[in-house]
Amino acid sequence: MQKIIQKVLAKSIGAYINILSYVAPQNAYALAYQFFSEPRKGKLNPYKLPKTLFNAQQKSYSLNEHQFQTYTWNGNDDIILLIHGWESNSSRWKKLIVRLKKTGKTIIAIDGPAHGLSNGKEFNVPIYAQFINQIVQEFNPKTIIGHSIGGNAIAYFQHHYNHNFEKMILIGAPSDFKVILNNYIKMLSLNNRVHNSLKEYIKKRFNLTIEDFSASKFLSNATIPGIIAHDIQDNVVLYEEGKKIAKSWTNAQFISTNGLGHSMHDEYLYQSIVSFIEA
Repeated sequence: MQKIIQKVLAKSIGAYINILSYVAPQNAYALAYQFFSEPRKGKLNPYKLPKTLFNAQQKSYSLNEHQFQTYTWNGNDDIILLIHGWESNSSRWKKLIVRLKKTGKTIIAIDGPAHGLSNGKEFNVPIYAQFINQIVQEFNPKTIIGHSIGGNAIAYFQHHYNHNFEKMILIGAPSDFKVILNNYIKMLSLNNRVHNSLKEYIKKRFNLTIEDFSASKFLSNATIPGIIAHDIQDNVVLYEEGKKIAKSWTNAQFISTNGLGHSMHDEYLYQSIVSFIEA
């Protein structure tokens, strides 16, 4: 029943935006982008933090108009950086953190734009990459791990900032931003006027066409050793997206799982990641 209600609501919003695109196009396009970029969940209450994050060392950073939150579990001088995905926050790493602590390395997690305890209402990959860059410049992590759109943000970051990571790991990550946008258009049944305006807006704002906004392209020249893990039954980011990245990023090993869905929480997978980091 809940899924039916959400579907009807999405179609109703889409119908309103479609009508608005003929009578007040600029308002329609702004509204369409707002729904596209504003997460509906993933925020945290600072007074009711999950135990994993409450026990971490917490620090907030400023970046232009943004404030973003980090959590640190102290270890040695080798640092692992964790980048979560859409409508999530740093607490999604709690099961992996238990295993990463055993490596003795320092672990840092970032709350993405408009997620967790970070401020704002808009999420986008270039801003997320700026968050990553600020932490990378200060701490020089050797390993970076991203889930879902967090993996896409890592690919974008590496292409634009070119940090010398020793290892990169992408879990359930999408390749093509075009696929994400098309799924949104389909979900709301938006017309071509709105679709084309969103593509043009993204091109102007981020200086990238939808076709070039691709993890596969970003990592096509990457020589850093890595892991790409994706589940065959992922119905949020399709399995083919992981295969696209693997085809392009030739120095990464592809781990295929079955039955983990999009979350990808799994003892064997996490042990494989820890073994790869320690190798």
